[in-house]
Amino acid sequence: MPSISQKGHNMPASPIRKLTPFADKAKKEGKKIYHLNIGQPDIETPAIMLDAIKNIDFKVWAYTPSEGTSSYRTKLASYYNKLNYDIEPSDILVTNGGSEAITIAMQACLNPGEEVIIPEPFYANYNGFACSSDIVVKPIMSYIDNGFALPSIAEFEKVITEKTKAICICNPNNPTGYLYSREELEALKEICIKYDLFLFSDEAYREFCYDGREFISPMHLAGLEQHVVIFDTVSKRYSACGARLGCLVTKNKELYQVALKFAQARLSPPGVAQIAAEAAVDTPDSYFETVSAEYTARRDTLVAGLNKIEGVFCPNPGGAFYVVAKLPIDNADRFCQWMLEDFSYENETVMMAPATGFYSTPGAGFNEVRLAYVLNEQDLAKSVAILEKALEVYPGKQ
Repeated sequence: MPSISQKGHNMPASPIRKLTPFADKAKKEGKKIYHLNIGQPDIETPAIMLDAIKNIDFKVWAYTPSEGTSSYRTKLASYYNKLNYDIEPSDILVTNGGSEAITIAMQACLNPGEEVIIPEPFYANYNGFACSSDIVVKPIMSYIDNGFALPSIAEFEKVITEKTKAICICNPNNPTGYLYSREELEALKEICIKYDLFLFSDEAYREFCYDGREFISPMHLAGLEQHVVIFDTVSKRYSACGARLGCLVTKNKELYQVALKFAQARLSPPGVAQIAAEAAVDTPDSYFETVSAEYTARRDTLVAGLNKIEGVFCPNPGGAFYVVAKLPIDNADRFCQWMLEDFSYENETVMMAPATGFYSTPGAGFNEVRLAYVLNEQDLAKSVAILEKALEVYPGKQ
């Protein structure tokens, strides 16, 4: 029999999706599952976006330009410039989801074997993207005790080598919800200039910042223009995960031209999604105000409920719609699977993502889980109650 590639064997499984077979079995057994494992919001997609799809009148479903349609990139540039990014449509490369933007940037900026520093815990698929791009993730630990704040610059410098080419952040952060401050971004600017590094900034959750906190992008920092690569997506902003449309934004023209070659190799981003996303740029601010208020209430319900459970600690995040909670358990992977296979309360259970998959450091996150507050407050409160009951009887409770 032909052998599978070593890269294939090395590709990590998603901690977000790998327990799906156990969830499917539990559903077949009649259990109701509260899905807190995945960032799939139940917020309605803006009507303006759906109406644009309904009103499509083309006769041929054709390829679009590899960089995205001119009309969409022009409209999208206006969105970014309202946020003071000071970009041109020619700085935007439209991609098949934010995932492709990340993969293209890794392949365009790093040679095989070169390194990207990422504060952990981090979005689990960064590991997969790095594996497929033959580059090395150098994790730098952040800690739940201080809410997963950015590690000190001294910690970054400890892992910088001649192979280091980039630093990657997600702001607000997935999985922790941490929102980086201006001071933290300025510190990253200095180290990127000092060591001539790219700064990758995953901004999928830009719209979701709470308690009046300010969102700062590396695009706002003067002097870093040739270093910054933004990853973005319509998935979270407009609750349109299935559109599979994202973009890469950079003012570095050499990098853009190289990234475009990767985009040409995969032909084009989805045309219908671009029509919908172009219309979505006109979504009124009131939509985001309502959504932000809803997520704030959900966050407060979940965090307060978790911290009332004996032995549980959960920091209060400043953005996105995730929390990482520390539980009194022996093994997060085992616990999350046990919740689906062996536990229910009133024939209901909760699906979570074990945090181990959001770390690169072996053994890290063994007693942590990520929960997405993408359900309504009532369901979140019920989920917390079920989790509390589960922890009372879990065989591996610590």
